[in-house]
Amino acid sequence: MVHISPSLLSADFAVLGEQLDQVKQAGADLLHLDVMDGSFVPNITFGMPVIQSLRKISDLFFDVHIMIQRPLDYLEPLQKAGADGITFHYEAEGEVETTIRRIHQLGLKAGLALRPGTPGQVVFPFLKDLDLVLVMTVEPGFGGQAFRPEMLEKIALVRAEAVRQGREDLVVQVDGGINPETIALCAKAGADCFVAGSAVFGQADFAQAIAGLRAAAQGAQ
Repeated sequence: MVHISPSLLSADFAVLGEQLDQVKQAGADLLHLDVMDGSFVPNITFGMPVIQSLRKISDLFFDVHIMIQRPLDYLEPLQKAGADGITFHYEAEGEVETTIRRIHQLGLKAGLALRPGTPGQVVFPFLKDLDLVLVMTVEPGFGGQAFRPEMLEKIALVRAEAVRQGREDLVVQVDGGINPETIALCAKAGADCFVAGSAVFGQADFAQAIAGLRAAAQGAQ
C-alpha cells in the first residue's frame, strides 16, 4: 500500500483552506503538518491555532511531525487541536517509551522520527509499540533540500527489522526531497508512506502530481 502525505509547509498559506480541499480531492491519503519550536530545529512554523482551524474544515488524517525539544509538553495540546497521529524525534528530550505510551493514551497513532545522522538500529527496541517510523532523508527544519540517497540503506534496515519482529503492518515513512524519481527508490527500499512538499503543492495539477508519485512508488514495490 502506498500513502501520499502532502506537506502543509509547501502550501500557499494565503489560500490554505482551498488548497487543503484541493489535495484531498486530488487523492491525498494524509496531510503532513510540521510543527517546529525554533529550538530542536532553527526554524518556527505553526502551532495549535492553525491545526485547530484546519481541523474544522478537513477530515483528512492529520499526520503531525513535531520537531520539538520537549515533546511530552505538547502531546495533549496537539490532540485537542485535532492531530490524528504524532511523530516525535528520537533525538528529542524525554524517554521514548514514555512518549509513545502517552501518545497512545491520548488515542493517537505514535511515530518515531530519525535525523539523517541517527542510526536506524535505535528504533529496534520500540518497533513493537510504534505505528510509524519516519526516516528523514534531509536534515529536519527546512524544506527544499536535496534527497540524501545514503538514507535508502536505513529505510531497508528498518523495514527488514520490522518484518523480523512480525510488524509487517509498521508504516515506514520518508520525508525530504521526494519526487517521482526518489519515491521509487524509497519504495523499493521498503517505505510505504511518502511526505511530498513541492512535488505536490508546487505543481499546477495536484491530482496529476499525486497520481504520478503513487504510480512511481507502486511500480517500485
